[in-house]
Amino acid sequence: MGVALRDILLDYKNPVDWNELAGNCAVDGNNALYQFLTTIRQPDGTPLMDTGGRVTSHLSGLFFRLSNFLENGMHPVFIFDGKPPQFKSETIIIRREKKEKAKEAYMEAIAVGDTKEAFRQARSATKVDSEIIESSKKLLKLMGVPYFEAPGEGEAQAAVMAMSGDVKYSISQDYDSLLFGAPRLVRNMTVSRRRKVRGRTISVNPEKIVLSDVLSGLMITREELIEMGILIGTDFNEGVRGVGAKTALKIVREGKFAETVSEKLPGFDPDPVKEFFLNPPYSSDYNLEWKAVDFDGIIDYLCGDYEFSRGRIDAILEKLNVKQGQKTLEQWF
Repeated sequence: MGVALRDILLDYKNPVDWNELAGNCAVDGNNALYQFLTTIRQPDGTPLMDTGGRVTSHLSGLFFRLSNFLENGMHPVFIFDGKPPQFKSETIIIRREKKEKAKEAYMEAIAVGDTKEAFRQARSATKVDSEIIESSKKLLKLMGVPYFEAPGEGEAQAAVMAMSGDVKYSISQDYDSLLFGAPRLVRNMTVSRRRKVRGRTISVNPEKIVLSDVLSGLMITREELIEMGILIGTDFNEGVRGVGAKTALKIVREGKFAETVSEKLPGFDPDPVKEFFLNPPYSSDYNLEWKAVDFDGIIDYLCGDYEFSRGRIDAILEKLNVKQGQKTLEQWF
């Protein structure tokens, strides 16, 4: 879900054109797939599926976004979550329970014909399971895009890679990337340039957040930014009730973080969470090698296995071919 820092980051969100994003970039894979699964749905909340009932929303989103990335000279590497830290187990249990309740509410809404409520509950019940991830990895391979599993959190691995200079920036919707130290975070990479928010469609464009600008502008350190996250609530701890970004900023500026935690979260030790953000588990054993797009393989996989429209896939692949200066689709068949 990510830490709710939006209210203090508005002044640090810089619009960025797609043509400025060329180069290596690390994508929070689980975050991207979750986006696709929650947004690419029928009006009643039903995800896109083939005739066998297999979900295809994630493959649709992934294919079109990857094509857009490659057309714009971007070299993405997708990073998937590995083993979560022990102190995330409670969060995982709570989320699982909420998703089960949302699934029940979805079925009830469908039964009474309330499509608006059904759509809302379907999004809340979304899960990124192993089948979703494995089918996505196969498409990534066909698109020539490298991927690997992080030893811990995917966005933490992406942040470390950005800090080392192996990639120019991290891509994720979650602000946690900043707490993990990502020097540059890019959000809103939707191909359609539109997103549904509270039932209405709004226009969105890519935005870049530079961590050093945030820290200097707010006059805090990265450690204090992490303390703010702990007060607000992260994926690894429950925050202080009633404390949002602006209140958290005031508390850390006044040096009252420890005092507030002791008073409002008795029995909670913030140090393991803070240490996890500052020094997360990561791997240096990865190979950033981008390969040629397997046009035949993509058509067999998406159109053959998952029944995608051949016309739509052909059009995108032909556009990608022309952009890359390769031969046209007609020469491939």
